Amino acid sequence: MTLPHPETDQISLPNVLAALGDDTRLAIIGCLARSDIVSGLVCGQLGGLTSKTNLTYHVAKLREAGIVHVRPEGTKRRVTLRREDLDARFPGFLDTIIATAVDLPQVESTLALLNQQERACQA
Repeated sequence: MTLPHPETDQISLPNVLAALGDDTRLAIIGCLARSDIVSGLVCGQLGGLTSKTNLTYHVAKLREAGIVHVRPEGTKRRVTLRREDLDARFPGFLDTIIATAVDLPQVESTLALLNQQERACQA
């Protein structure tokens, strides 16, 4: 099953700005930008930000705006930033958003939780 994503030329600034007008969505962007996992994060790894239902809603809003790409992997969903597409449409815009988003307190706590989980899995 593939989820619908807007084509690069269909990504509109009003939709992107509307999607980014929420602290939880900004925190999702910050987590994706700060994560060392190049292939993106699985939605469950962002669970420290909000409830599973709310997370699904916020990720869908980001996907519909063209900010993230969501790829189903079995029962999970892998989320990645559409950096190249956004840079093609609005050069430098995403970097400005990321510069603010990575400093949100929710990002720090979520990434700390991810690091703890990763260390526990490796032990």
